[in-house]
Amino acid sequence: MKNIGYFLVAAGFLGGAFATSLDVQNVNWTLYTGMAGAAIIGLIIYKRQVGALARSEEVLELNRVELRESIANVVHDLDEIVGDGLTQGAVLRDRIDLKLREDLRRFADARESMVHLFGLQTYADIMSNFAAGERYINRVWSASADGYDEEANVYLKKAAAQFVLAKEQLVKAAEAIV
Repeated sequence: MKNIGYFLVAAGFLGGAFATSLDVQNVNWTLYTGMAGAAIIGLIIYKRQVGALARSEEVLELNRVELRESIANVVHDLDEIVGDGLTQGAVLRDRIDLKLREDLRRFADARESMVHLFGLQTYADIMSNFAAGERYINRVWSASADGYDEEANVYLKKAAAQFVLAKEQLVKAAEAIV
């Protein structure tokens, strides 16, 4: 069904372009309107199919596990990085890239399920802390690359605190629906 939506969107846009190219002075509005309607119907079909898939029990359960595991890994790895004291220069950047990037991506990929699992407000609260932590990690990486190791250490601790808050909110939300 999703492919039918794709087809209608593509056919609608191509048909609309064709309708406007037939005559430079006069547009065949009947053909153009029909093609625009086909594109709109295709978009509606596509969005409904994607929405239904996003709310399926299998996807929600898979993403629930992804969210829980990835944020726990990020918090653990940040604690390890801060605790080891190896927070300078290329060593820090390499540890961020090797230890954190994959779990940050996994969490971000699964984040849309939080709306269906916990509600919009909980999603906003968790993502606010997650996004702040992610921005701090990016700032740590940049500061480290520029040789500002003290700034990197300060923001590394701030990032860890943001991710701890996001994890706590996620755990609390998960416990509330059980």
